[in-house]
Parts: sequence; C-alpha cells; structure tokens
Amino acid sequence: MDKLDHEQFEKMTKKPVSALIISLAIPTITSMLVSALYNTADTYFVSKIDTSASAAVGIVFAVMALIQAIGFTFGMGSGTLISRRLGEKDNKAACMIGSTAIYTSVFVGLLLTVFGLIFIKPLIYFLGSTETVYPYAKDYISYILLGAPIMCASFVLNNILRSEGKARLSMIGLTSGGLLNIVLDPIFIFTLGLGTSGAAIATVISQAVSLIILLSFFIRKKTIVKLSFKYASFKRETEWLIVKTGLPSFLRQILASAAMVFLNVAASDFGDAAIAAMAIVNRLIIIVTMVMFGIGQGFIPVSGYNFGAKLYGRVRKAYFFTLFSGAIFLGTAMVLLSSFAPVIIKFFRNDPEVISLGASVLRFQSFALPFSALVVSTNMLLQSTGQASQAAFLAATRQGLFFIPLVIILPRVLGLDGLKITQMMADLLSFVVALPFVYAFFKKLKRLEKEQI
Repeated sequence: MDKLDHEQFEKMTKKPVSALIISLAIPTITSMLVSALYNTADTYFVSKIDTSASAAVGIVFAVMALIQAIGFTFGMGSGTLISRRLGEKDNKAACMIGSTAIYTSVFVGLLLTVFGLIFIKPLIYFLGSTETVYPYAKDYISYILLGAPIMCASFVLNNILRSEGKARLSMIGLTSGGLLNIVLDPIFIFTLGLGTSGAAIATVISQAVSLIILLSFFIRKKTIVKLSFKYASFKRETEWLIVKTGLPSFLRQILASAAMVFLNVAASDFGDAAIAAMAIVNRLIIIVTMVMFGIGQGFIPVSGYNFGAKLYGRVRKAYFFTLFSGAIFLGTAMVLLSSFAPVIIKFFRNDPEVISLGASVLRFQSFALPFSALVVSTNMLLQSTGQASQAAFLAATRQGLFFIPLVIILPRVLGLDGLKITQMMADLLSFVVALPFVYAFFKKLKRLEKEQI
C-alpha cells in the first residue's frame, strides 16, 4: 500500500463518521442533483413546446431509468465491493472489480442501444404513449438510446470514485456535464429548432463530456483503482458477484422504470394533462430524494470501509447519523413542497388542469417523504455490508411489491383519487417493512462485536 492509499485508508477508518459522511455527501448530493437536472431541464424546456411534448419526456423517463439501472447495477455493485476490498487492504482485487464493471457496462449499454432502436415503435407504445405523444417521444428516445453506453460507463466511473472516498472528483465530472446540459437545451430546442430531439441531443453530449472528465481522473492516476482490460476478469463468478451486489440498485431503478410505465398507462386514461402532471411531480420528488440518496451514498463507502476493517461501532454511528440527517431534510422538504405545490407545478407547465392535478399529487407524495429516510438508510446499510439478498428485497418493496399492484388497483377502484395516492401508500408500506430489517442487522452487529472480544 503506497502513501496515497494509506492516507485514504486512515481517513476512512479514523476520521469522525459524521464529518466524514458530510464531506462525502455534499459533493455526492451536488452530483446527484445535477444528474437530476438532466431530466428536469429537459422537462422544463420541452414543456414550453406543448403539453404532449411535456408528456413525451415523462414517457421516455422509463428508458432513462432503465439506463440508470444498468449503470447503477455495475457502478454500485463494483463500488460497494471496492469499498470493502480497500477496507481489507486488497487493492489488487479492487482494480479487478472496477475494470470488469466498466467494460461489462459498456457492452450491456450497446445491447440496449441496438435492441431499443430495432423495436422503437412498439417500445414507445409499451411505455404508455398516446397517438399525440408518440411523435415527440420518438424524436426524444432515439438519441437517448444512442447515448446508452456513454451513460452506463459514466455511472460506473462515478460510483468507483465515490467508493474510494473521492466524491469531489465525481462531483466535478457530473456537475460539468449537468451545467452544460442546461446551457445546450434551449440552444438545441429553440435556437436550432430541433424540438424534443434537441433536448435529447443536448443530454447525450453533456453525458459524453461528463464521461471524458471522469475518465481523465483514472488516466491521470488520481485514483487508487486502476482501470485496464488486463485487470478485468470476465469469469462468471466475478460478473455474478458484481451483479449480485448491485442488485438492490438495479431493482430500485428497474422497478422505478416499470412503475413509470404502469403509471403512464394508468394516467393515460385521464388524458395528456394527467401524464404531464405525473411527469412533473415525479421529477420534483426525484430531486428531493436525490438528496437523501446522496447522503446515503456518502454513507456507503464509510460503511463499506469500516465493515471491511471490522470497525463495527463506526458502522453503527454512521447509520444513525445518516438516518437522522436524512429525516430532518425530508421533513423540511415535505413542508415546503406541500405549502407551495401550485406555484411549483405552474413553474413547469402553466396549464390549469395540470396545475390542479399536479399540486394535489405533490402534496400526497410529500407527506410520505420523511418515512423514506429509514428505507433508504437501511437499504444502503445492507448493501454496503454484503447483505445483498436482504437489500435486494427491501429495494424491491417500494416500486415493485407495493406501487405496481396499487397503481393497477387503486385508479380502477377510486378513479383519479386512487392515482393521486398510489405513491404515498407504497412509501408508507415500505417503511413498515424496513423496520424488522433494522432490528435484525443490529442484532447481528452486536454478535460480531462480541466475537471480537
């Protein structure tokens, strides 16, 4: 272990956990908020075209979520393993895992590009498009699919940097691309007259810039993990280990994508305004929950490093700091979003029907936000300490086990009111399910601490 690696190990295992999580969470939150702005900027500028164009961005968001699912599977899977290996001082294994993840993610992204473009028309209608939304959705999704390998690779590099405790470098790469996207959107959409195609092109260019910046840190040897084809291992057990560890992240993202499809289909029964309102609310909630996930991802390397180093007391302190700080933030967000819901929705789309429906949905979803702190913190805890199957189950509860069945049933039973409360009900049920996982983990942690004595 060279001097740089030793200093990083000492920092991750000895610095007070609250200060450490904050130092990692702030750049991580910034990165994630900027990532959310990729879609939010598109939603804002495209909404200036018309309601159907705004709905199209909501339709295609399911594909964006799928791309993110692939990127986070290999990114979070490799990142979590890398944190633990670095905690165990096994840097060689960390390099092998990182190299395998980056090459595999690009290959899977290319598969998504090819098959997505071949089956583009049935794909768009499957996602819940109407006849009026279809032309806008096709223009948008075509370029997003072309950028899939770029986006997947960017997510992996981003998570490897975070796993080392280099969240600041990750922030530089993602923030640069995000700000560029905001600048390019109006130029491509309005100045060049490319409409929804312009929004997608701006997004892909911005993601490519982020990827180049992130990759430069590895090329310039600013990282502990070295990426090279010669380090990669494409053995079945290595690939499965990464995928299994990243499975909770995959389920969170892929079920979010599936849930969006079911939501769009359900909302389409109530018209384009309902699809647009749901798309806007989902972007807003994503921005807020991104902060919680940012805190959680600041927690993951701290938990992984210290669990690998068998410093279990620091894992416990890190978890409760993450839980309480997240709950305070989400509680504040609940109050603000509920109080100013109509004004916020109007900012995105000045359509009375969209504003009325969107404000109502936003208030319902905001109510459940503070409960998400426990679900996210617990999921990150289980994932970072190698409890892959438990983390995967908990990740599947919110959008899979609860949301999808509810969005099928409630609108049929309660009409539009059922559609409004679906996400809130799913979030509350996920909170209840997470409680026994917390109890079981800390019971196990006490046993591990006794075995050290």
